[in-house]
Amino acid sequence: MTSVLFVVSEEGYWGEECVEPLETLSDTDASVDVATPSGSKPVVDDRSVDPENVGEQMADRVREVHETDQRLQDPTPLAAVEPEAYDAVVFPGGHGTVWDVNQDRHARTLLRELVEGDDDRKALVVCHAVGLLAFARDGNGGFLVDGRDVTGFPNEWEEGIVDDEDLLPDGRKLPYWVEDEVTAAGANWDAELDADSSVTVDGDLVTARGPGSSSEAATTLAELLGVTPSA
Repeated sequence: MTSVLFVVSEEGYWGEECVEPLETLSDTDASVDVATPSGSKPVVDDRSVDPENVGEQMADRVREVHETDQRLQDPTPLAAVEPEAYDAVVFPGGHGTVWDVNQDRHARTLLRELVEGDDDRKALVVCHAVGLLAFARDGNGGFLVDGRDVTGFPNEWEEGIVDDEDLLPDGRKLPYWVEDEVTAAGANWDAELDADSSVTVDGDLVTARGPGSSSEAATTLAELLGVTPSA
């Protein structure tokens, strides 16, 4: 059976970017687990469950899954994860990832082992979690993302969220901008700002721009894994 691991932020994940792939893959014959950096319950970004931001339907859907899905209620500590047990890993985005998932050495190791190997395993990295690629190294010590085609949360969108001192609406200072760091690590960056959705596949690495790309990203990963809807 195909096995998929979601690595979800404890500092604030974006609801749709987790729930859309989680439900899509859970509706296939794949098995799906959830991990967080410390094993504590993930935290959803309040803005991603605000009906004024995402609409009532999406807000209600995310709240329901966040509060009732047992995998999100009782995640595995990331340090306890055995990478060889999974065929794919999904890193949902959200600003919170810049403080925990993207800085976690176990997350970097997990990403490297799934993307760098020759066993056709996959990684899906979404939105701000794409910043993880700015810190992940390959087996030779170079940046894992160097020379790869990627998309992710663009600077142009970040400018509309943070103030002149890089402070988020909740008062936290954003330590880095994803596009800047991933580009500096050697990625071929294209967030396809004129497109409604942006998903890029480069070998075993799949990246997605943001919430509006979550559905396409989930479908793309399911197709690459060859998983089919449950009977």
